[in-house]
Amino acid sequence: MKVAQLLDLAKEKRAMIATAESCTGGMVAAALTEVAGSSAVVDRGFVTYSNAAKVAMLGVAQATLDAHGAVSEEVAREMADGALARSEAQVAVSVTGIAGPGGSEHKPEGRVCFGLAVDGQPTATETVEFGAQGRAKVRAAARDRALALLGEGLSRLSD
Repeated sequence: MKVAQLLDLAKEKRAMIATAESCTGGMVAAALTEVAGSSAVVDRGFVTYSNAAKVAMLGVAQATLDAHGAVSEEVAREMADGALARSEAQVAVSVTGIAGPGGSEHKPEGRVCFGLAVDGQPTATETVEFGAQGRAKVRAAARDRALALLGEGLSRLSD
């Protein structure tokens, strides 16, 4: 689904969108707002690159960060839930990952965790291993997956 189609779906559903981004640094919100008229359905975007920002802006629990690390489905869930709770949106997506270079044995470069919060529904999470294809490619792939998740979330909203 192209971004313009995603925005049209949000208009059709009378839904607002929020984003909570770490490794993509606002790329998801930028892709959404690149389309004229997006202000009708894009409420806000949170760029929470540091753990402190995740806690302060989205309400991610320090205990969750300590137990699982920033790159985890648990943190992605709390980021998405926090974005939904701290906005006027009905659908929120979160992105947290290791774009590279670097990574570790336990959390390799290219691992990205996503959260999708939809009003009145359980928050979904997933981890995608994009591989060590370079920072720019991992970030672009993560942006594209987050946009696809937003489309899935909007489709789940009742009319």
